[in-house]
Amino acid sequence: MRLDALANSDAPLGALSGDIEISGITSDSRAVEPGYLFAALPGVNVDGSKFIGQAFEKGAVAALAGVECEGPGVINVENPRQVFSRMAARFFHAQPEIAVAVTGTNGKTSVVAFVRQIWQALGLRAASMGTVGVIGPEGPEPLAHTTPDPVILHKFLASLAHRKVSHVALEASSHGLAQHRMDGVRMTAGAFTNLSRDHLDYHKDFEDYFTQKLRLFAEVLQPGCAAVVNADFAEAGRIIEVAENRGLSIITVGEAGKTLRLVSAEPQGYGQLLLIDDVNGDRHEIYLPLIGAFQASNALVAAGLVIAAGHSDIRSVLLALENLKGAKGRLDLVGTTKAGALVMVDFAHTPDALVTALSALRPYVRGKLHVAFGAGGDRDPGKRPQMGAAAAEHADIVYVTDDNPRTENAASIREAVLAECPGAVEIGDRRKAIAHAVSNAGEGDIVLIAGKGHEPGQTIGTETFPFSDHEEVLAAIAGGNAQ
Repeated sequence: MRLDALANSDAPLGALSGDIEISGITSDSRAVEPGYLFAALPGVNVDGSKFIGQAFEKGAVAALAGVECEGPGVINVENPRQVFSRMAARFFHAQPEIAVAVTGTNGKTSVVAFVRQIWQALGLRAASMGTVGVIGPEGPEPLAHTTPDPVILHKFLASLAHRKVSHVALEASSHGLAQHRMDGVRMTAGAFTNLSRDHLDYHKDFEDYFTQKLRLFAEVLQPGCAAVVNADFAEAGRIIEVAENRGLSIITVGEAGKTLRLVSAEPQGYGQLLLIDDVNGDRHEIYLPLIGAFQASNALVAAGLVIAAGHSDIRSVLLALENLKGAKGRLDLVGTTKAGALVMVDFAHTPDALVTALSALRPYVRGKLHVAFGAGGDRDPGKRPQMGAAAAEHADIVYVTDDNPRTENAASIREAVLAECPGAVEIGDRRKAIAHAVSNAGEGDIVLIAGKGHEPGQTIGTETFPFSDHEEVLAAIAGGNAQ
């Protein structure tokens, strides 16, 4: 691709010739090859401008950088991250015809999985992309980040398009939105699930965290697109105001929703019976094979996105909810012990998510509700005692263990959690904690292993070791001669 076509109107070329042929783009100086454009992006720990010289030595023919970094072959722009994302979109070009994005603190992974499943039930070739990787018609493919680097993101989008995938649902993390990684995706609609404390190790405060999520509606989605909002959370009005000012059409869902209003949700078996009134005045009785009010909310957000993306037959969209399967690591029922206890795995790693998961399980508990969890190191320390308090209030038996301690002292992390969790059992070794929780559960009990969900490893220091909560639960069940 010619440099002038890659830059378009986003980046003035100055003295650089527009007919330079660009063979690849990257923001990783180690990946530069002859003919590449290197994006020298500001990083959290390292400034990419320090590697411009190395990139040119390896054969780069141009570099993209901020206005403060001038030099031969350097294209200067005010916002290099945003421009690079748009360049990635132009370089790889192909994208699925319909793309929707989901942001919010909790529920993103479930919502994109549900959207993909609804589309597939409607006969469309669809994929989802986020925390658990890329899942398409051919199966799962791993991703390193919830919202990946623009080059990886657009490589995947182009690959999906070439494989005739017409519809894709993406998770939009606060990090990804703050770093403009999604600015080149041609969106049809976006959704907001809910908001609670998370990632305050990265964002300067809660307001900044919320503001970055708002970018999906204030900047990324173009006028004429649609915004789907869970009307049941406190900040919904602010989302709607931003979306309306942007010229987006509004779809609201939930108990206070107007497009899809949840009239009631009654537990029924290992699921719930939903009564839903739609914007046309029709009532729908739907069996959702998932437990918890939060899953009903996620399902309605997903249905709203499918409607926003152009499927006008509301009845067929809602009927597809009856065959939904939960995303991996989201209240997964892993097994039943010989004593008759259910063992679940969930990704809940914030105070609100832990409360939500435990509250969802409580109606199904005939004995005691157990939880084993920890808190991550090198992350927001303020939420640790809040998680301890949440577990103490909503579970009967609490085990505090290690999550991903990373470079922090694991015992100090547990101490912060235990400060608000009197009476909890402390077992630092996560494998032993899971085994202990599973073996001590009795008939009618439910055990929740929380915090890591789908993750295949545990990070201790700077090294990640293979570790799966699912596998450890199965091993503990087998060791106890469980069913």
